[in-house]
Amino acid sequence: MTYTPPNSFTTRPTLEGTFGMTASTHWLATASAQAVLERGGNAFDAAVAGAFVLHVVEPHLNGPGGDMTGVFVTATAPAEPVVLMGQGPAPAAATRQHYLAEGLELVPGSGGLAAAVPAAVDAWLLLLRDHGTWELAEVLSFAIGYARDGHPIVEQVGSTIASVAEFFTEHWPTSAALWMTDGKIPAGGDLVKNGAYADVLERLIAAGAAPAEAGESSGSREARIDAARREWSEGFVAKAAVKFLATPHRHSSGMDHAAVITEADFADCSAGYDSATTSEFRGYTIAKTGPWGQGPALLQTLAILDGFPDEYLDPSTALGAHTILEAQKLAIADREAYYGDASVPMDYLLSPEYAAQRRELITEQASHEFRPGTVPGHEPFVPPLRTEYLPPSHSGRGELMFAGVGEPTVMPTGETRGDTCHIDVVDQWGNMISATPSGGWLQSSPTIPELGFCLGSRLQMTWLEDGAPSTLTSGKRPRTTLTPTLVLKDGKPVTALGSPGGDQQDQWQLLYLLRTLVGGYSPQEAVDAPALHTTSIPGSFWPRTWTPGGAVVEDRLGDEVIHELERRGHVVTRAGDWALGRLSSVVSDPETGLLKAAANPRGAQGYAAGR
Repeated sequence: MTYTPPNSFTTRPTLEGTFGMTASTHWLATASAQAVLERGGNAFDAAVAGAFVLHVVEPHLNGPGGDMTGVFVTATAPAEPVVLMGQGPAPAAATRQHYLAEGLELVPGSGGLAAAVPAAVDAWLLLLRDHGTWELAEVLSFAIGYARDGHPIVEQVGSTIASVAEFFTEHWPTSAALWMTDGKIPAGGDLVKNGAYADVLERLIAAGAAPAEAGESSGSREARIDAARREWSEGFVAKAAVKFLATPHRHSSGMDHAAVITEADFADCSAGYDSATTSEFRGYTIAKTGPWGQGPALLQTLAILDGFPDEYLDPSTALGAHTILEAQKLAIADREAYYGDASVPMDYLLSPEYAAQRRELITEQASHEFRPGTVPGHEPFVPPLRTEYLPPSHSGRGELMFAGVGEPTVMPTGETRGDTCHIDVVDQWGNMISATPSGGWLQSSPTIPELGFCLGSRLQMTWLEDGAPSTLTSGKRPRTTLTPTLVLKDGKPVTALGSPGGDQQDQWQLLYLLRTLVGGYSPQEAVDAPALHTTSIPGSFWPRTWTPGGAVVEDRLGDEVIHELERRGHVVTRAGDWALGRLSSVVSDPETGLLKAAANPRGAQGYAAGR
């Protein structure tokens, strides 16, 4: 049995060149980042410029009040992948006791109580300070221009606003004022401006320029960036956010709550760097975040699959799709049972012996059970396994439903089940970064008028049950779904990869890795190929339900394969031909110096550029 060959048609070419490559989920971010490379900036200057543009042009998928994680290598240390940690913690007063006293069973999916301390902006500025070369004003000029002068929005922004329009009008009037000017829902192609956010960025630049203008000796580029970071965490941004969200407002619970975030929470939060968690697969090193994110679950999945022959690793066949889905269920069950901002037995979970134990559980039939493994000295947490959920405040008022099976998926009350954006950059010197900014969606919580953005809702990934490694705890990071990937070969970076999609991010990236590393696909062939994922896992997003045995597939997988999956017991949902995954990647061949890039055609907004 041979690996399914790629389709001879691709939606666009795999880009090739030697100068530099960028790929992201929006063409304006890609173009801006590539423009930085063209003007002499490095990959980190470019990624930061593109990321701030993403705040403006994909406001339904990320925002400055959210979070991010990245993984990168520098040209001077190519064998040492580093994680850029931009996931903020729970505020000091965000305790399970307080939330239970508010009448909650789950952390809300929208509203101020769902907000972790925002750390995305600080993380990007930290990266620029330490590894970039450009001044802050130069890097932010692209985002300021699009916010001040306007940019044509994609259709999905308008449809997201439409889905929450009534909620905005009734409960979040400041959001309605920003996103529904004169009560009008913007349509795709409309020019949209956000002058308040442009003002924020210009005030950060001004804060950085102040020491030099005063004649102080601290007027270096690094000092100017640090001054902007302080202005964010201790100045007008923190003050405006805390004051505004202290007023009770509607949450996905159906009740009004005041946020608990304080100015001290902002001041105490700082982005940083972590060592990457790595494992080997078929001669490649895969680098991910630590288990405070979901990243190591991809490594566990690869460890399980590594013991199978190649024909079991082909997502385009029934045998391969079934094996992949079953391996993912096992790895993600361990994510729920053991992962969090805590002491996690990662060495044991990634050991070949443990992977072999887990591999033996895969049979010819689909499992409908939640099956975490047994780890000596650790009690697995078993979350509430709800197939549906209705908040107490909605009892007798009908069921709240998510629309659709693709992504993004937004409820009328603002909570979002898993979507974000992504950017990858590689430059001519060998710097490479994969980054996934998210949170602070325009529908996460009420817009803070002076800032032109809202805070995020990442705390919904914590539990109010006691005893879990991811139980809501003051000062601890929620177990984020943000999970960029870096691949190395013989100590040199070869691929930066990522995707939006909540719980599906690593599931879709797994398909790319299998198709490129095992099947020999080109980057664009792997991005275009039919996707699938399991929903037989407890969801990370409110209302945190699961579908036992659930599998979502693109119809292009084919009737024969889909029917065989159903025969094996998978509860299959067809998502359409082009509905799942928003992968992008950049690639470097250390032997030839050739650079490549690929981007996702689904949704008609992801793009790659380079030469």
